[in-house]
Amino acid sequence: MERVYTKPLIDKLGVKPGARVTIIGVPDTDFRALLSERTTDVTDGWPEPETDLVFLAADSIDELIRIGPLQDMLVANGAIWVVSRKGKAATLRDYDAIEAARAVGLVDNKVVSFSATHTALRLVIPVARRPEHGRR
Repeated sequence: MERVYTKPLIDKLGVKPGARVTIIGVPDTDFRALLSERTTDVTDGWPEPETDLVFLAADSIDELIRIGPLQDMLVANGAIWVVSRKGKAATLRDYDAIEAARAVGLVDNKVVSFSATHTALRLVIPVARRPEHGRR
């Protein structure tokens, strides 16, 4: 019998114990419950400096404009997760998010099925641009 290994969503998203997390417009209560088991350092709205992970809900190209200034609030090895609708309900293509990321100097390096209705694309600062002192 073949074993099926499934990694919990919170692990796929890279949420470490005590991580500083910001949520912008992601109303998913299941995700918030998982998050609360991992960290209590959660902000709704604009992130605090030295944030590890930002979860940004985006369903239009216009909503991606925020990724430029958001990257300034991240620790060097932090990430912005763009959470958008998937399937036939999708109003934003991964390609649009990737292009917006490249325009502000970020790169995409992972995609995760966030829920039955949403997908998440991880955007990070390229290693070559990361200051050594900003790592946690």
